Amino acid sequence: MLLRSLQCSKLQCLNLRGFASVTPQEVLKPGDVLRKARAFTEEDVLQYSRVSFDCNPLHLDSAAAKDVGFEGPVVHGMLVSSLFPHIISTHFPGAVYVSQNLNFKFPVYIGDQIIGEVQATNLRANRNRYLAKFKTRCLKNGELIVIDGEAVALLPTLTLRATQGAVTDL
Repeated sequence: MLLRSLQCSKLQCLNLRGFASVTPQEVLKPGDVLRKARAFTEEDVLQYSRVSFDCNPLHLDSAAAKDVGFEGPVVHGMLVSSLFPHIISTHFPGAVYVSQNLNFKFPVYIGDQIIGEVQATNLRANRNRYLAKFKTRCLKNGELIVIDGEAVALLPTLTLRATQGAVTDL
């Protein structure tokens, strides 16, 4: 496995907002990790509530969230986990997301610094595409795993698309 990682402190890594550059010749291999850093805003939560019709007060009302033991409104777990298909489709346009299982371990609050990761664990040719299995996880503040699981996607190619500003370990 070719290792390519940013030499940065945890704070610098957490402040990344996009994807790091990947040369178009790089090919996905088992063990490779693709990442996306993001902090979710109150506006993100409001928009997600509208489009998903999930208006649970735990996501929108600080008092309601605190009444059941949270520090404040909780970002929807499905909104946080949307980082996974975003990472895959950004690097592999035309990818088809086949399945995802998720374990929600800890709450994510508005403004938390989250890093979504997908790690290729199994790749196999499937006609003119590739069936790819990924280990998925989201970390809060670079270390606490708040969501983990597995995803399967059909990729049109194993060649990674060059993207702006990504954090990629290949």
